[in-house]
Amino acid sequence: MADLRTPLLYLVHRIPYPPNKGDKVRSFNILRQLATRHRVFLGTFVDHPDDYQHVEKLSEWCEEVHAVRLDPRLARLASLRGLLNGEALSLPYYRNAGLSAWVWRVATREHIQQAVAFSGPMAQYLDVPGLNCRIVDFCDLDSAKWTQYAADRRWPMSWLYRREGRQLLAFERAAASKSDASLFVTEAEAQLFRHAAPEVASSVRVMQNGVDAEYFSPDQAFGSPYPAGGPVLLFTGAMDYWPNIDAVCWFAADMLPKVREQIPDVRFWIVGMNPAPAVLALASQGVVVTGTVPDVRPYLAHADVVVAPLRIARGIQNKVLEAMAMACPVVVAAAPATGLDAQSGHDCEIAHSPDEFVSRIFGLLNDISLRCGMGQAARQCVLARYSWAAHLAKLESLLADPVVATHKVEESMIERKTAL
Repeated sequence: MADLRTPLLYLVHRIPYPPNKGDKVRSFNILRQLATRHRVFLGTFVDHPDDYQHVEKLSEWCEEVHAVRLDPRLARLASLRGLLNGEALSLPYYRNAGLSAWVWRVATREHIQQAVAFSGPMAQYLDVPGLNCRIVDFCDLDSAKWTQYAADRRWPMSWLYRREGRQLLAFERAAASKSDASLFVTEAEAQLFRHAAPEVASSVRVMQNGVDAEYFSPDQAFGSPYPAGGPVLLFTGAMDYWPNIDAVCWFAADMLPKVREQIPDVRFWIVGMNPAPAVLALASQGVVVTGTVPDVRPYLAHADVVVAPLRIARGIQNKVLEAMAMACPVVVAAAPATGLDAQSGHDCEIAHSPDEFVSRIFGLLNDISLRCGMGQAARQCVLARYSWAAHLAKLESLLADPVVATHKVEESMIERKTAL
């Protein structure tokens, strides 16, 4: 039987399998959705030696895979070329002549007309002939992230990060102007980009993250990974990612001591791959740093409270959705709660200051019925509002007819303004 699926080019800055960190969860679910209606030609980078073993697995969803090894140390050196030619350092970091040649070759050979780039820097590969539909999933507004980083750094890094923010925004605007749609995880991120790039505002869309609620389900039985002791506060995430590093260090310094004043035997577990030196230094009596674990679900299933004290966060955090799907009571800082469609005090606890964060933890640890009720409400919130299938349907509608989709959105905006 002939394969009636249309060919599609999918370009991802990091191999989208296994889905074991935030960006890979999103890029993998997009891949899985695209494969249902398209013959996917995947171009991607592999930036960790352990991940190269998974390239073959991608053939389950892809017609062809071109995976490029990326050594982060060499890539950082290569990125310095941006200082010489005036471009954002993120662009030469992800620039590869072999990948560029493959994109041109496969696009020509397969007569590919549609392409999706995951993350802004991958949009530099979309300038190929024959494409009549280009979609860039920016996820978050990275230029704003670099500018935010600059505020917490001393010179010369503060200057370098501010420069990266400016130059990357210029590229993001140019890439969006050549694309049929620009996607962001939250309405807040989308609005930020519409304000920064008003010339492309009409093609900016929101496609939220989802969660696999069957995989992250409290109905499954998991043995506890925690030794006997006091209540467990849990943080999960890739621990070489600066916002996560900042979050656990901030929590350990400013909040955990206050919790211990009232609950001396409380334990703080930091679960995630590649812990940075600053994270490893937190390990002590009552603070456990695990590094990579085969499955995060047992840790979620048996934690008393999951904490997400992120100060530097853009978009909805997968770690929060996964914890909520597992019926965990979650205390989340205001920054990662932006765009989260959940009711504070019912589906989760949202804290706007360290003292409020500590107060919310006390409330949950001292009331088992509150913990259980909030966990169940969190699970129902995820089931009702965070289905991957529902969110990714927006991407398919854009691929089906990006021009019509744009016109429909514009007409809807006009109707709302008229009603007002």
